[in-house]
Amino acid sequence: MQLTVQDVLDYELLDGAIVCTAKDYAKSRPVHWVSVMEMPVENFVRRNELVLTTAMGCKNDLETFRGFVKDIIDSGAAALMIAMGRHVYEIPKEIMALAKEHDFLIVELPWELRFSTIIEEVMINLNDLHQQERQRSEQVQQDLLKLILADAELGKIAAYIRRELGSALLITDSHGVIQAGAGFSHAKIGAWEELVEAGTFPIREASSKSNRDPMVQKFRTGEMAGRKLVQVPVLRVSEEPQGYLFVELPEASAKERLDVFMVHVLEHASTTISLWLSRQNAVEETKAALRMDFVRELAHGEFSSKEQAASRARALGYDLDLAYVSLAGYPENFRELFEKRAPGDNSYTDWSKSMIAYIEEEIYYAAHAMKRTIMMSFANGRLIIFLEKPPESEQENQINFLDLIERRLGNLLPEVVISWGIGDFSEGFEGFNESFQHALTALEIGRMKKGAGHRTDYRDTSADRLLLQLAKTEGMKDVILSTIQPLVDYDRQRQMDLIGTFSAYNHYQGNVSQTARALNLHRQSLLYRLRKIEALTGLSLVDPDDLFLLELCVRTYRIHATEENEL
Repeated sequence: MQLTVQDVLDYELLDGAIVCTAKDYAKSRPVHWVSVMEMPVENFVRRNELVLTTAMGCKNDLETFRGFVKDIIDSGAAALMIAMGRHVYEIPKEIMALAKEHDFLIVELPWELRFSTIIEEVMINLNDLHQQERQRSEQVQQDLLKLILADAELGKIAAYIRRELGSALLITDSHGVIQAGAGFSHAKIGAWEELVEAGTFPIREASSKSNRDPMVQKFRTGEMAGRKLVQVPVLRVSEEPQGYLFVELPEASAKERLDVFMVHVLEHASTTISLWLSRQNAVEETKAALRMDFVRELAHGEFSSKEQAASRARALGYDLDLAYVSLAGYPENFRELFEKRAPGDNSYTDWSKSMIAYIEEEIYYAAHAMKRTIMMSFANGRLIIFLEKPPESEQENQINFLDLIERRLGNLLPEVVISWGIGDFSEGFEGFNESFQHALTALEIGRMKKGAGHRTDYRDTSADRLLLQLAKTEGMKDVILSTIQPLVDYDRQRQMDLIGTFSAYNHYQGNVSQTARALNLHRQSLLYRLRKIEALTGLSLVDPDDLFLLELCVRTYRIHATEENEL
């Protein structure tokens, strides 16, 4: 719905007008503005503006006249109407040739026709059209609001927007992944996904500020398969895009700027989609919180019966009849990474939540890639995972799963260090809690023995679990404390790490030189520490029985201390 040059030529008052060039383009050339212009043109003529002139500054100077018309053409004007009879009696053939070359409309007007009369008629028509566009735009806004209130699917909203714009469109998330669409063929969707993979879309660079409309300034334009696409951001309250609306312009208007009605529809559409996505995100966040609570309660054995857990599981889309193996993960260095990052407004809590969200996304991706069902939560600083165990696999399932996670996290968050504990499969409903406790035990034993960033399988911790059981018996506690307590007290007072020194000395089988190098100590300093250990414990480091007793006490003490401090 727009005013064209042909509509203006059809005015009764323009019966005496003569179209000199590009008459076939009159019906397709829109008129958005009207003005009277004499030399110089400079930047006073807008695109699609109907220009009226007497050409009084040109007189008989062909080059001046030619320059004047060329400036009008270059401005993107809809047409040039020249009053004939005083300053111009005949339009030179060179000017005609220039206009024909650019398919530009030149119209001769009778001298006695007042410009003000033409302007008045044009403005009446433009105002009427603008009023109709506003009413139509308001109707679109109301219709979209009704769709939101009716809880319509995003695909239905996309179909309505397409009908109003007459253009195919896509609605995507912030990464360009399609959420809904209308009018795009499978071939075009395939081409779109290739462009997203190549980083062509979404467009990230800043747009031109040539348009003063704040909404239009947020638009970006690109091309796909020779067709122009307009990218409209779907913004959050924070002005950050949570998605995009991509509209394919029809071929007939691909060279034109968006008209006022299209801009209004796109603005209403982006607001509606933002509301839909915000509501959907709120629903998904609630579901995610319920799922995380469920998995945490399942892992810690907090359900009173299998029936109670199964009822909750069905409501959340989980299947407890599948076989699951539990894994426990611990991000080791979040605090250090937070302190190294550039200063910002985010608190450590907010920052760590976003990091966990990234990690969870990659975990879900890995499970999807392996076609495994997964249940996951994050509680007390630890990731809780129940991964579906295929009947034919044993340890390989979990190893491949963790390999895929670490490969992807290595690209996304290369500095993050995560330690993993792998549980074993346990039968029955009680097996969920048992498998998780095994994964947690493996995680903490692995952190104590291997350090941060390693994987430990519960089935490889038999000796350490035996020591852990020994540490819990009353008689063993007395032996451990009487043997190890003097070293613990001395380490706390002097910060010398005699326990660590003994562990290194025992690891290198009593080789003083190797131990000194490993601890980065002078040989005499190491010998001083070894004598201090013997003096404080009353044990000899060359007596096999004393050495066995001290090693047993150190390892048992460390495992017991780790369990008390970490679990």
